Amino acid sequence: MGLSEVQTSSIFAFSAIGWALTSAAWGRASDKYGRRNIAILGLLGYSASLIAMITPLFLVEKNFLDLVFLFPLLVFGRMLNGLLGSATRPASFAYVADTSSEDKRTVKFARLESSFLIGTVAGPLIGGFLILISKETPFYVFSILGIIASIGIYKNLENKSSIPSNNIKSSQKVSWTSNTVWPFLFIASISSLCLASLIQTIGFYLFDTFSSIDDLPVVISMTFALLSISTIVSQYIFTDAFPLSNNKLLIYGILLLSFSYTVMALYPKISVYYLAIIVNGLGGGLLRPAISSSLSLAQSPEHQGSVAGYLGSVYPIGHILTPVLAMPIYAYNPAYLYYFSSILCLICFIFIITNPVFKQK
Repeated sequence: MGLSEVQTSSIFAFSAIGWALTSAAWGRASDKYGRRNIAILGLLGYSASLIAMITPLFLVEKNFLDLVFLFPLLVFGRMLNGLLGSATRPASFAYVADTSSEDKRTVKFARLESSFLIGTVAGPLIGGFLILISKETPFYVFSILGIIASIGIYKNLENKSSIPSNNIKSSQKVSWTSNTVWPFLFIASISSLCLASLIQTIGFYLFDTFSSIDDLPVVISMTFALLSISTIVSQYIFTDAFPLSNNKLLIYGILLLSFSYTVMALYPKISVYYLAIIVNGLGGGLLRPAISSSLSLAQSPEHQGSVAGYLGSVYPIGHILTPVLAMPIYAYNPAYLYYFSSILCLICFIFIITNPVFKQK
């Protein structure tokens, strides 16, 4: 459609920046206006963004719209998801925090994380079949599904708010610099950078390192599937079937991640790479629900929405920094990027075992 690589990547970068800037605000809004209402707003924003993105593409393809308008309209459409779609995640996590007991908090967050992850796996598979009908079909179908989900949430969930009417001001005083907040945001931001770096370089790495392998696109798809499935399995085993404490989940998860990146750097063999991807998924499956649960348990009930928003605002950091930080390292030497990620994880490990906030229940 005439878009350069820079324009294409910048469309998603703008969305990630919008997500990072608004997620915390939506978390606070869910404290005040209710989890259900803000979650519905996010889903409607997501649906609108899909329509806003595919419509100009369709119009340009049919010569009803000049190509010069395509890029700004795509940025606008994607920004809708960043600015409005970012409301659903913090509201959902805050709702889980409101409705779960402390001893079940980790498993509930793990199930919520798994549901998001299942969507990322099933979405491309379903979209791959729908695109056989037309290029626009996946966008319109998923947009309609977002609207259906909004209706389901409205009819079946109570509009919970953690703030008593006489306590709204105090609920907004929690800061991301609080000693019970920023350590978790630090771990989340580092893990986000490592994961985004891995995801955005998987295709390049496989093509650069294993170019002689037949059907590389299939191999790449299998790699993403292995990463997602191992993450889901890990979350089920270690938070539900054989639950570990949050402190152990954090420690074991970050060590597994560090180990996987080191193996990727040291052994450029496809079989070993697949093993490292599985280990990475296992580590991520331990780490992410432990971060969410530990952060939630460290806060008072009226601050759940705010801290869920803060957490949602740091996860896009990886996608924002990867093009300017990780990709240059990869371009110099792919192994150096994996060493870099491994070192970051080891720094997180030292931080976790030395900071007392991670030892709390």
